[in-house]
Amino acid sequence: MSEPTTHGPPNDGAARSGHHGLLEEGESVLLIDHKGRRYLQTLSENQEFHSHAGPLEHDRLIGAEPGSTHRTTKGLTFTVFRPTLSDLVFKMPRGAQVIYPKDLGPILMLADVAPGVEVLESGIGSGALSSAMLRAGARVTGYELREDFARRAQLNVARAVGPEAAARFAVELRDVYEGIEVGPSGGYDRVVLDLPEPWQVVPHLQGALRPGGIVLAYTPSIMQASQFREALVEAGLVLAETLEVLHRTWKVDGAAVRPDHRMVAHTAFLSHARMPSRSERTLPPERDGA
Repeated sequence: MSEPTTHGPPNDGAARSGHHGLLEEGESVLLIDHKGRRYLQTLSENQEFHSHAGPLEHDRLIGAEPGSTHRTTKGLTFTVFRPTLSDLVFKMPRGAQVIYPKDLGPILMLADVAPGVEVLESGIGSGALSSAMLRAGARVTGYELREDFARRAQLNVARAVGPEAAARFAVELRDVYEGIEVGPSGGYDRVVLDLPEPWQVVPHLQGALRPGGIVLAYTPSIMQASQFREALVEAGLVLAETLEVLHRTWKVDGAAVRPDHRMVAHTAFLSHARMPSRSERTLPPERDGA
């Protein structure tokens, strides 16, 4: 098995999670023009942001207040904000497809990701889900097959949540289909999977997922979700559920309101279940009329 990768968080561009006050050199900012177009920048002395609107000096943004507006050399304006995690997810460099914010929030709720929770994530991709779980306070161990994906995810995570949260993120070059290594803590509270065949992981949950723990799989196809659900039943997991999240925005202009013509409909199915205690898994089935 491979050792955990050791790429630390970058010194430049790291998000200051929970940071308040004036904008600082080295942090990410979001520039929004008069048409609502968004541009992500990392503030650096003596640098400029170049666009159709003309150059805008970073030195004018360093020390500025979030929400302030600044003019370029051509007289056009940009408003500067600290980016939300959702902004960073949409803009982050990627090798694999990211899980988008419309699914990230429900995953955090369905898997009940909270401070101190130990999570095994496999299929870390570009690190969007890892960032969301770390922001929620979890400790995340990621299994990834490709070293380039692992490195990119760690860099994305460090920029999204900052070095303090990124210190709770460990990535190991492993194939979760071959098994889950359980450390001294005795297992994981949550297992979150973004894999083509998550049902192959279910037999490894015994002893790796703590009693009462939650497993969740993100699958684009309903046939993947169905096969995963069958594996959950065979393994004795309970309270299984599958759902999808549809995202529709609305046009609101005074009294004229209507749904937008386009919506983000299907992206994936979210299937989750819970691990019963060992004693419950060995009970005989109830008889009718009991």
